[in-house]
This record gives sequence, C-alpha cells and structure tokens, in this order.
Amino acid sequence: MKPIRLPEPPSPTMGVPEIFENGANSVIRRAVVIGNGFPGSENQSLGLVRSLGLYDKHVLFRVTRPRGGINEWLHWLPISLHKLLYYIIRRIYSYLRFITSRRRRLAPLPSEKGGSVGLSSILEADSKRIVNMARESYEKDGPLLVVASGRDTISVASSIKRLASEKVFLVQIQHPRSDLSRFDLRWTTPREPPDEHVVLTVGALHQIDFAALRSAASTWHDEFAPLPKPLLVVNIGGPSCRCRYGTGPGKAVMTPEKVSNMIIKELANNPKVYIWDGEEPNPYMGHLAWGDAFVVTADSVSMIRKPVYVIGSERCTWKLADFHKSLRERGVVRPFTGSEDISESWSYPPLNDTAEVARRIHEVLAERGLR
Repeated sequence: MKPIRLPEPPSPTMGVPEIFENGANSVIRRAVVIGNGFPGSENQSLGLVRSLGLYDKHVLFRVTRPRGGINEWLHWLPISLHKLLYYIIRRIYSYLRFITSRRRRLAPLPSEKGGSVGLSSILEADSKRIVNMARESYEKDGPLLVVASGRDTISVASSIKRLASEKVFLVQIQHPRSDLSRFDLRWTTPREPPDEHVVLTVGALHQIDFAALRSAASTWHDEFAPLPKPLLVVNIGGPSCRCRYGTGPGKAVMTPEKVSNMIIKELANNPKVYIWDGEEPNPYMGHLAWGDAFVVTADSVSMIRKPVYVIGSERCTWKLADFHKSLRERGVVRPFTGSEDISESWSYPPLNDTAEVARRIHEVLAERGLR
C-alpha cells in the first residue's frame, strides 16, 4: 500500500501575516468570536482566528434566539425585537398562570411539541461586557479583535465598535446588510460589490490547515490506512432554495432523511462502502486527510475543501451557481458523470482564502500605524 504523503506545515511566511508571528510583540494578542450557534457560520470565524494564530487566545460568545413554540413564527424579526416580544409574552403567560393557580409552581411556557422553550444556557454575547474586556486590557494587550458572523450578531458587534471604536478591530463575516462603515472589515464572496471595507474571496473561510490535516491523518490512521486505494469520499447534503435537486441525482421533493434512507437501502450491504451513521466521532477531518477523491452535492459551499467532483451544480442558481462556475474555471472541481477514473488526480493553485483575509487585516492595521 502506498503511504499517504502530507505536505509539510507551512513556514512562517506562508499563510500567516508577519504581524501575528511576533508573539508578545504582536499588535493583536487576543480575540472575541461572536457566533449565532450555527456551525457553518461559527467555523468561518474560528478559522480566521486560527489563521491569525489566536486560536488559543480567543473567547467565544453567542447571540441566541428563543426557540420553540411561538418563537418559530418570530425568527424573521430582528433579534432585539424578537426577544422583546418573547419577554412580553412570557410575562403575560406567567401573570395568567398566577391568577388561575397560586398553589402550583408556575410552569414554563410550553412549546407546540412539548417541553420547555426559551433562551439557551450558553453564555450570551453582551456588548458592554466585551467593551469592558477591550478597555481593561487595551494598555497591556492592544486592540481586541472581534470577529462576528451571521445576521443576528450584527447589532451586538456594531454596538461594540460604537462604544469602543479605538480599542477594537471588528471583522464581520458575510454581508451585514447595513452601513459598512460600522465595521473595520467585512468578508464575503465575489458576488458582492467591492468596497474599501470589504475582502472578497472565492471560497468560504474554514479551520482546515496543514497542521490540522496532519493531526487528522495521525488520529484516523488505524481506520483509513488499511483500506484499499483509491479511497473515494462522498458527502451528501440536501436540496436548498438555491440548489434544488431534479430527477437526475434525486427527486426535488426529497428530504435529507429520504435521501439517507435510499442510500442505506442501496449501499448498506456493499462490502466496499462504509456509511457514517452520524454518531461521534465525526470522520470528516479523517476523510480530508486520507481521501484520494471526493464527490459532493452542489448545495453546500463549506463542504468543498479539495479537488472534487460535484453533483448537480447545473441546478444551482444565483450565488451558488457563480461559486461553482468560479471553481470550475480555476480547475478546482469537475462535474461528476459517473464514468470518472477516481485514481486520476489534478493540481491547481491552492485556495487560501482564510489566509488572504488575515493578510488584509494586517494591511488595514498597518495603514492605521498599528505595527
């Protein structure tokens, strides 16, 4: 069996801006990540922090919405208004419960499917608390890097910048749909108009780098090293409003559950096929480290990490269609036809989007004399 060959870890001049290589002498020495609880969004923020060499020096906060019951009808509202309405509803409900029964302990507001609802126990992002962190440590540690992702984080992030503009450097992941001057830098993909506050990249930000792949190769060695080569990894998402499956790869009405049931029915007894059951540990990083070729459905941007064959990209619209076109033009992906020689490989200039955003942060800081 041919052993896997992973690239050596990047040198200090590859991928990490020099401003973040100086340890205690760096301008940015710690970071705050403001997430919305969705892995796809938070992983992009964490990937940027990792690229800046601050992964061990960051604190994660989350902006969380009330869940369940009537909240499912309120999620389209701005988060501040959503929470206010939910608070009023809770107060009214508690008052009615108090009037009708003083003997029993007040029950929580029930959801439509049973159980309790409300705010998560996860530490909530508080703009004043984060501002105090920035002010208290500014003299010793310099500006605080704040990285936020997702629509619900915008109000908190912009409040932090307004209250401590000189003591924080604010990066917003994806388009905030608001005045860009409220942020020091914003990242998005090339479908948005250029602006001095905007960094445009082809793909999504992520946490995967050389060190992570080498670690995964070691962790998953016993599971994947004995397998016959080439090893084909297939990642299947689900239909979305921007990428609907047709009658080719699957009927448009199919849900992810129906797709998975069909796959299990057809392939579960094939000795050459292993189907992950969703239980931890997740083998995704092992797949990236040991896989020789990849086939993915076209519905996900963040799913694409290496040269891959894509199913269904011709059915995508708007941003996803542009994204797949860009990757094809760069030679990163090819359409999946079913007649491929999986042992064939190809090379292309690597996409290093996360490091590109990190470099831009370095440049903006340097322009402001923060070197």
